[in-house]
This record gives sequence, structure tokens and C-alpha cells, in this order.
Amino acid sequence: MLNKPQRLGQKGEELATLFLQQKNYQIIVRNYRCKIGEIDIIARDMKTLVFIEVKTRSSHSFGSPAMAVTAKKQRQISRTAENYLAQNHLFDDSARFDVIGITLPADGKTEIDHIKNAFELYI
Repeated sequence: MLNKPQRLGQKGEELATLFLQQKNYQIIVRNYRCKIGEIDIIARDMKTLVFIEVKTRSSHSFGSPAMAVTAKKQRQISRTAENYLAQNHLFDDSARFDVIGITLPADGKTEIDHIKNAFELYI
């Protein structure tokens, strides 16, 4: 059984997936995991492979959800993306890193902030 923060995160990932599909992204993998880490969503935006981190919050009390993607988290996502690219022989594909910040306040006014090319490959 999921706890409250896990349920919030799962709801955010579901909303992000629907949002991306409405923007004609092709979802390839959700919750890609390897020994290095996890990437919430891997998708294609036309010919570009997109590694997407989703952050969901119930308010802006501690800043925007996207601010939670720290340099440490960017390094982990980058390394995980490298693993995915190697595993699937995709090093020649163009790729980018996006962040989707979702706020789900009690008043029901969902906010979705999609930051394309939010950071570069972080080694």
C-alpha cells in the first residue's frame, strides 16, 4: 500500500503522462529503473528522446516542484539516462532532459509546468 506522498507522486506521473500524450509525445517507458537510479518517463518528442523527471507537490510552500530537481538529482538522472542509451544502443539519437512540475492543491486547481531542456547532461 502506498503512503500519501507516494500516492501524490503516482498521481503526478499519471497526469504528466496524459499531458505529454496530449502534446503528441510517444511514451516509451514509465519508471525506468536500473542499478544507478530511476527516470520517471522516457518519451519521444518527434525524433528527440526525452528523459523526464516529474515532481509533484500539494502546494508551493517550499517553492515550485521543479526546484526539487537538485544538481545531485540531475547527476543521477544523467547517469541513468546514459545507462538506458547504452542498453538500447541509442547514443546517436538526439536527447534532452525535461522536468514537469505538478501542483495539486486542495482547491483542485492543478498546475502543470513543463520545462523543456531543463538541464544538460550532468557528469
